[in-house]
Amino acid sequence: MALNKYSKLVTQDSTQPAAQAMLHAIGLTDDDVKKPLVGIASTGYEGNPCNMHLNDLSQDIKVGINSQSIVGLVFNTIGVSDGISMGTPGMRFSLPSRDIIADSIETVVQAMSYDGLVTVVGCDKNMPGALMAMLRLNRPSILVYGGTIAAGCHNDKELDVVSAFEAWGEKVAGKIDEKEYKNVIKNACPGAGACGGMYTANTMASAIEACGMALPYNASNPAGSKDTKEECLNAAAQMEEVGTVGITGNFACIPAPNYIAEGEAFE
Repeated sequence: MALNKYSKLVTQDSTQPAAQAMLHAIGLTDDDVKKPLVGIASTGYEGNPCNMHLNDLSQDIKVGINSQSIVGLVFNTIGVSDGISMGTPGMRFSLPSRDIIADSIETVVQAMSYDGLVTVVGCDKNMPGALMAMLRLNRPSILVYGGTIAAGCHNDKELDVVSAFEAWGEKVAGKIDEKEYKNVIKNACPGAGACGGMYTANTMASAIEACGMALPYNASNPAGSKDTKEECLNAAAQMEEVGTVGITGNFACIPAPNYIAEGEAFE
């Protein structure tokens, strides 16, 4: 099967000169337009530590894909932080965002005739949203998780985002003062990455890996680590393989090694 099954409708059809002119305008060469086109869907945005680094990872994936006989093209979709919106009217928009994400990714891939998809995710609703789009599209696809955040630290005690909730309770109970309360808040989340615990993001990452929609160890690579960066390059290398041997029945995915869901995966 030709790897450019979908993109050839616009890149190789002589009745599509405007489409081809636009592809040359973005820098594609005559050789490039003969290659499969793979969309790289980033859920990166600046307003949330879970997603703040994903646009950079998308560029790493693009570099890796373009080193293969494939062309990678980055596009973006929305994201909502449950951690920021919960307890406010904004939380009403969290669950709907999942479907907007799925719809927007599917829209771009279908409309642009992309042959495959790499989704780059890092927070609660954009992970199932991306997975929904991958399943609907039924094209070679890989999900890349941006990784979990490092532990925070204050007074030699490890912290995570839940520590901020606990600090509020301790403050209300009179166990800590305002200064200590603020210190916990400022140190609970030290940088990029999804909330540090088996909450929605890390649980979804584990389930998605076990389903074979992500590379082995994807769920356990910390945000900002060399392992995460290497995974971006490995995902790119796998796109060509998944396009040729990774389609089983009507389901386009990575053939998952049997050990993913077994103890060896966590050693």
